Amino acid sequence: MELIQGIRERRSINFFESGRELSDDQLRELLEVANLSPSSFNLQPWKVVVVKDPERKKVLRQCAMNQPKVEEASAMLIIIADPRGVEENLEKMIESWQQLGYMKPEMRETTIGMIKTLYGTEDSLKRKIFAAKNASLFAMNLMLAAKGLGFDTHPMDGFDEDCVKREFGIPEDKVIPMLIAVGYLRPGITLLPRAFRRALDEFVRFERY
Repeated sequence: MELIQGIRERRSINFFESGRELSDDQLRELLEVANLSPSSFNLQPWKVVVVKDPERKKVLRQCAMNQPKVEEASAMLIIIADPRGVEENLEKMIESWQQLGYMKPEMRETTIGMIKTLYGTEDSLKRKIFAAKNASLFAMNLMLAAKGLGFDTHPMDGFDEDCVKREFGIPEDKVIPMLIAVGYLRPGITLLPRAFRRALDEFVRFERY
């Protein structure tokens, strides 16, 4: 699907075709494309828990305000923002930059110092914001990739984060910006027209606020 068309046609779907599965290969392709998302210093501070098992989806539904689409979707993706992405990925990122010619070896320590200064300590609010905004870039890329691959999605903010962490073994220091339902629109459902969008002059300013 052509990119601009995909952006214009992507919708958040509430009614999924229950029982229609996505294969592991389909999900891997989706996640591999999504993983091309940009991130600050290419640190990629995200993780994903894929939930396909019907019994596990029942558990997740209870953490997500009992929303039926959690069980009806082919798969649920728990998007995790990882504040420790800096520590986990920094060396690999630096090595890649050096090998590919993005950075000279003598800039290594300066770059590492800049990153640690910019994003603060592991437990800081600054670090959580860093992780959440980059994981959200990944999530949007995933939803557009899904559209291009012929799937439908719905990003979900209505859930109990503590419940999701507890039931799915997610460490307390992680942040869950959203859940994403992935699957296919239920046959026979006609989507309503796209809802209200602000005119550009309501939110765009040039040069200053």
